Amino acid sequence: QVQLVESGGGSVQPGGSLRLSCVVSGSPLDTYAIAWLRQVPGKEREGVSCISRSGMGTFYNAGVKGRFVISRDVAKNSIDLQMNNLKPEDTAVYYCAALKTPCDRDVYEYISWGQGTQVTVPY
Repeated sequence: QVQLVESGGGSVQPGGSLRLSCVVSGSPLDTYAIAWLRQVPGKEREGVSCISRSGMGTFYNAGVKGRFVISRDVAKNSIDLQMNNLKPEDTAVYYCAALKTPCDRDVYEYISWGQGTQVTVPY
């Protein structure tokens, strides 16, 4: 059973940076595509970024493209999300999830979720 644990959230001023980490246990990194998603209370969950099983394919929400970078750290068995030039609208709980489906699908099917980490960018 694959398990995911997120870390790295916090509060940062607009324009600042944070690096989120999703440590994967119970399977090698190349078993599943891994997605980062976020959710604000009262709003639908939103896909942020995704990395393919091979690590060669990366995908980004249009609102974060050019600011966020998803990557693999094989030594840590983690999928990291470097978030730069953060904006108040990036405030949300960020989750990582292991996917049954590839990244390039309109609808994801999920195998497992992490517990989430809060990111706050005040106005």
